Amino acid sequence: MLDPLTAARAQMEVSLGFHMIFSAVGIALPALMCVAEGLHLRTGHAEYMNLARTWAKATSLLFAVGAVSGTALSFELGLLWPRFMEMAGATIGGAFALEGYAFFLEAIFIGLYLYGWDRLSPRAHAAAGVVVAISGTASGVLVCAANAWMQAPRGFDPGAPFRSPMWLPMATHTVIASFVAVGFAVGGVYAAAMLRGRRDAYVRRGMTIGLAVAAIAAVAQLASGDVSARAVAENQPAKLAAMEAHFHSARAVPLLVGGLVDADRDEVRFAVPLPSGLSLLVAHDPRAEVGGLDRVPRGDRPPVGLVHAAFDLMVGCGMALLGVAAWFWIARLGDARRREERDPPRLLLRALVLSSPLGFVAIEAGWIVAEAGRQPWTVDHLLRTRDAVTPAQGVPATFAAFVVLYLALGAALVVLLRRLAARGSAGARGA
Repeated sequence: MLDPLTAARAQMEVSLGFHMIFSAVGIALPALMCVAEGLHLRTGHAEYMNLARTWAKATSLLFAVGAVSGTALSFELGLLWPRFMEMAGATIGGAFALEGYAFFLEAIFIGLYLYGWDRLSPRAHAAAGVVVAISGTASGVLVCAANAWMQAPRGFDPGAPFRSPMWLPMATHTVIASFVAVGFAVGGVYAAAMLRGRRDAYVRRGMTIGLAVAAIAAVAQLASGDVSARAVAENQPAKLAAMEAHFHSARAVPLLVGGLVDADRDEVRFAVPLPSGLSLLVAHDPRAEVGGLDRVPRGDRPPVGLVHAAFDLMVGCGMALLGVAAWFWIARLGDARRREERDPPRLLLRALVLSSPLGFVAIEAGWIVAEAGRQPWTVDHLLRTRDAVTPAQGVPATFAAFVVLYLALGAALVVLLRRLAARGSAGARGA
């Protein structure tokens, strides 16, 4: 039987992993919805209106399920981690309160957007969609403030989360990652429709909007990743060392790609080293010194193998998506030069379908890096995870109950999204 600490950690991991998907969709899908409606207002093409309607319904559905999983998380913070909440509740409460205001604003304007198609002027309706997009992004940014304080705490007043040096790098990286993930997921849905024989403008334009947003975000994520890596190097050196399985402090440190980590022997086998890559990443200097895990007591080290593997997975997914986006847009630019619109090659469509979940894989891997890389601390160097957990013995039972809840929510969501996709396609054919 699981002990309370293991069960509590497992429950939070499942809850966060589930909720993270809806957070990303809540940030990015409303923006795609606004782009589609804006293009409809500019061009008058009915396909853009149909896309906006379909994405609005998907946004509301995912918003509702995300609200359930987010509420569960708020209960879990108090039930599973009472000592953490006793220490940090007054500090992070302000960020969560502001996030609540953003959440309610988003809910109100989702209602206006859904029921205002024929009741508001076109410009007022589009403006309501913009508020949905802004408030959804604000929710994610404000939640990141609370987590950033846990990563690099600065004070204990309600404004402390917003003074954490990790807040803006984390928030920026998370928001951009959401646009990458959702844009590629949308593009993959319409690429799959093309593989099944759909060639109409609804499918083409849906895929183009998704991949345009995804490509821009993927390029921006390169700069965001650079800023985030340097912020981690400055404020969480143990996490950086774990990300790169960097055991021994040195100069001109290579960037390790892959490899098998042996934390007991402080070594990595079979990794591919990129000369001076880590020094360049954290200091923009190929000769810079980078502190290793030899400066961290063994009892304070993160789980190096897990963090390094998750970091490699995150970066690998990001680079794969960047390559697929480049392939798609090179093909599109070639068609534009020839002044013709051809179907993308089937191999490219298959690549888009296969890569469509990689953005969400990267998000999950990135949050493993963020959370596991902070261990063994709940609040970095102030409160250990083993000291933050509840002493109650019923946690394994609640863990099982929450797993059942999330499985049921996930199954219901899949069924509803399939029905929504079918209706959206039928509406597009009839338009």
